[in-house]
Amino acid sequence: MTTHYRTNPAPPATGTIPWILNLATRLLARALNMPEPLVHHTGAFVFAQVQEFESNVGRTLCPIRLLRRLQAWLRQSTH
Repeated sequence: MTTHYRTNPAPPATGTIPWILNLATRLLARALNMPEPLVHHTGAFVFAQVQEFESNVGRTLCPIRLLRRLQAWLRQSTH
């Protein structure tokens, strides 16, 4: 009797995700004709800028703040 061992053709997810990110960075760098480290650092910078913008907009569009501004505006327009 012979025993057949099957190997898992799919790599574990923990190794796949970094590999896909590395591939995406390389492809983007090649498409933009830029060095890979520059693409990586630029992406981190853009992410930080977008995150800061979103937090500022979130603070500005806070419902309580908007209500207070509206109430102040209505008080000014009646006086």
